[in-house]
Parts: sequence; C-alpha cells; structure tokens
Amino acid sequence: MTQKIDEGVSVTLVYDHERKKVFPKSILWQRRLYPIIKLGLHHTFREGRTLYHVFSVASQNLFFRLELNTENLQWTLKEVSDGESN
Repeated sequence: MTQKIDEGVSVTLVYDHERKKVFPKSILWQRRLYPIIKLGLHHTFREGRTLYHVFSVASQNLFFRLELNTENLQWTLKEVSDGESN
C-alpha cells in the first residue's frame, strides 16, 4: 500500500566522484534508520526558482520517494510503499 507522507527526514547522501553520481545511503524517519539497498529513478523539477531532486529508493521492505529542496537543502519524505496494491 502506498501512503502519502510529506514529512521531514534525515538522509545520508554519498557522492561518487568517479561516476559523478550522488545517491542516498540511508533515511532516518520517525527515529528509525532505513539503509537504502536500491536506487530507482532520479529526476529534477522546478517550482519557481527552486530546483528539487526526487529520488525513488528501496530499503529491505519499503519503497520511498524523497525530495531534496536545493534552496534550503531540506529533505522531505513524500511517499512510502510496502509494495502491496492499495
């Protein structure tokens, strides 16, 4: 089931200089740490002057959609899914 969340989260981000890629390594949400084991899609969009990066990632049992606001560098968890249909 997919749930819309819209909550602030802490994200550990890694930059690989050889591949010139950034990717989330873990998410701290509601005092629980979720290691990221798979990176899905990554895209960007703009709202006015603000650029957002959107990452779809997976932990062991959950899928997350994260947004990074590049103006204030805040992460927001937008959706969580357990992979089951609604």
